[in-house]
Amino acid sequence: MDFALTEEQTAIFDMAKAFGEEKIAPFAQDWERQGTIPKTLWTEIGALGLGGIYVSEESGGSGLSRLDATLIFEALSMSCASVASFLSIHNMCAKMLDAFGSDDVKARYLTPAISMDTVLSYCLTEPGSGSDAAALKTRAERSNDGYVLNGTKAFISGGGYSDAYVVMCRTGDDGPKGISTVVVEDGNDGLSFGGLEDKMGWKSQPTRQVQFDDCKVPADNLVGEEGKGFKYAMMGLDGGRLNISACSLGAAQSALDKTLTYMGERKAFGKPIDQFQALQFRLADMETELQAARTFLRQAAWKLDQGTPDATKFCAMAKRFVTETGSKVANQCLQLHGGYGYLADYGIEKIVRDLRVHEILEGTNEIMRLIVARQLLSDRA
Repeated sequence: MDFALTEEQTAIFDMAKAFGEEKIAPFAQDWERQGTIPKTLWTEIGALGLGGIYVSEESGGSGLSRLDATLIFEALSMSCASVASFLSIHNMCAKMLDAFGSDDVKARYLTPAISMDTVLSYCLTEPGSGSDAAALKTRAERSNDGYVLNGTKAFISGGGYSDAYVVMCRTGDDGPKGISTVVVEDGNDGLSFGGLEDKMGWKSQPTRQVQFDDCKVPADNLVGEEGKGFKYAMMGLDGGRLNISACSLGAAQSALDKTLTYMGERKAFGKPIDQFQALQFRLADMETELQAARTFLRQAAWKLDQGTPDATKFCAMAKRFVTETGSKVANQCLQLHGGYGYLADYGIEKIVRDLRVHEILEGTNEIMRLIVARQLLSDRA
């Protein structure tokens, strides 16, 4: 078994890391305070081919693998997990349009999404349906011209900021088979937004409720077939879980790198604190845990690329393990910084705050455990 990255994969990682260090890291704290990310950044990212990372080359995307994508998100999140995770959401939407959209939908929405002239948001969660996503209530009634949407989406990254919204809505009966997917453009009559959410982390991402009040959507904006929207939404989540895991991994690695530098400079009792054996043990444990998480993540990505029968289980296990490991390591790094870790200037407390939500979104880690356990029980039967 070969665990080494190819030369091309190493180049992809190095490219994304260098871009983040130049274009993201110096500004991440300011963007957090401002509560937004300048849209000029996205067009620069799009120029690198990162607006459609795993969109097929036939559709104009980069056609990279899911493993390649984890390298990109790990590298970018070393500079800012909030920015990297927002890009993950955009790419999840782009892949849905690539896989299921009509030629017309691809021409109008996917092509500008790949260049990131159009920024996409993913609208599944509602105030009353989180983990039980199939219970969503937002309804799309057929009209002479298309659909009329009514309902509310919650916790939407890019709400009031993005250029188009990939919306899961109910066109039929209760349950997953009554759900379809439509694209709603910013500026549509009947589309509005709640107030800006004041969050613990991911503060540079504008997050709002997305509200539909007799919002008219053309019939041509349907993605794929009616009644299959929930299937489309779920098919994107395996990869989304890997991306978010990679964001935890990269940010935690950055925290460890910062901590190694700090411990070599900070002195106590006449010597650098990295010379105390008890603290060296902590460093060794964190390095071991991050390497284990990295190996697990890349194995899960490989399985998803290969389409193995247990890919979903491995994506769920990796998401649970890597995000919890990332949060644990970041928190330990804050502790090793002492009081300085609690100050924004050192960048550690931001990482701790940003990573906490990774254990909740893309399916909570409790749901990840359910997926794994059910698969185990099914295999036994």
